[in-house]
Amino acid sequence: MKPKPHSITMAHVSIPKTAGQWKVGGKGGADTLKYSEQPAPEIGDNQVLVKLRGASLNYRDIVISRGHYPWGFKPGIVPGSDGAGIILAVGKHVTRFRPGDKVVTMLNPQHIAGPVTRGISGFGTGASVDGTFRSVGVFNEHGLVAMPQGLTFTEAATLCCAGLTAWNALFGLPGKQVSAGQWVLTQGTGGVSIFAVQFAKAVGARVIATTSSSEKGKLLEKLGVDHIINYRETPEWGSEVRKLTGGDGVDVIVEVAGPISIKQSVASVKLDGLIVVVGSVGSGDAKEMPSLLDCWMNLFTTRGVWVGNRLQMEDMCRAVEGNLEKLRPVLDPKVFSLDQLKEAYEYLESGKHQAKVGIEIE
Repeated sequence: MKPKPHSITMAHVSIPKTAGQWKVGGKGGADTLKYSEQPAPEIGDNQVLVKLRGASLNYRDIVISRGHYPWGFKPGIVPGSDGAGIILAVGKHVTRFRPGDKVVTMLNPQHIAGPVTRGISGFGTGASVDGTFRSVGVFNEHGLVAMPQGLTFTEAATLCCAGLTAWNALFGLPGKQVSAGQWVLTQGTGGVSIFAVQFAKAVGARVIATTSSSEKGKLLEKLGVDHIINYRETPEWGSEVRKLTGGDGVDVIVEVAGPISIKQSVASVKLDGLIVVVGSVGSGDAKEMPSLLDCWMNLFTTRGVWVGNRLQMEDMCRAVEGNLEKLRPVLDPKVFSLDQLKEAYEYLESGKHQAKVGIEIE
C-alpha cells in the first residue's frame, strides 16, 4: 500500500524520481551484476529514504554474487551491506532520525542488542533485504546509526561490517575485552585486521601482525604495529610470536584466514587467551586445523563473531568520532564510482587491495 503524502516528512531537497541500482543477476560473480535505473523506492511508516553517498565492499558481497552465501539471500537482490548517506524523508512513525541526518547502515539491521539469534542471522542488508549499491534506498530506521562527524561518506561506510566486526572481536566478550598492555595478534591488511590494529593501539595494547610482503607491511608500520612477521618467510610464525612475547603468547588473536593459519594461531595464544574467528579468507588443508580438544589442552577460548549489534556499533562510532586521528578508517588508494562496481568486485577478489575498497556515489 502506498503511504499517504502527509505521512512522510521530507528534507528541503528534491526527492529523486529514479534510482540507479545494481542487482545480482545470477551465480557467476561480478559478471552477473546488472545495473539499471528504477523508480525511487516507496517509503513505509517505519522507514527512511536515504540518498546514499558512499559504500564499501566485503568478501561477503563476492560470496553472494556467486550464490554461496550460507545464510540465505533472495534472487535479484541489490547487494552491499556497507553504506552511508543523508536522510531525505522519514515515515510517520519514525522517531530516531530526521531529514538531513547523516547515517550509516548495519549489516544485520534487526540485531539491536544482546546475542545474535537464528532469525537475526538470516536477515541481512544486501542479502535478504536490498542493500547499498544504489543511489537511493529505503531502510528501516532501526537498522541505521548516526554517522560519526568528521568522516567522509565512504570512510563512514567501512564501519558497517569490517569496523563493527573488529570492535566486537576486541571488546564484545565480557571479561576478555582488550586493555592496555595486552598483546593482540592480527593477520594481513584486510579491512577487519586494519580496524583491529587501530582499535587495539587506541586502548594501549601491543600488536603483532602477520603479512605476506614488506610492501603491505608499510601500512602496518604506519599504524604503529609493534612487530610484523612475514608469514611467507616464517611459515611457523607461532614460535616467533612466543619469542616476541617472552614465551607467554598473545592475549587475543583476530583470526581471519581460517585453515591456512589457525594452527599457528593456536601456537601463538597464551594460556587463558582468546582466539576470535571472524572469517576464512585463506585456504588450506582442514586436516591441519586444531580440534576442540586443543582448547582444553592449551586452556584458551575460541569465539566466533558475526559482525555485532547496534549498541556496539553506536559505541564504536562514538569512539571513532572522539579519536579521529587514530581511528579514521583506512581506504585503499583505489576508490571506485558506483558505475564501476564490477571492477571493484574484481579488484577485491584479486587480493591486491589493502584495508577497505570504497565506492563513491554521486
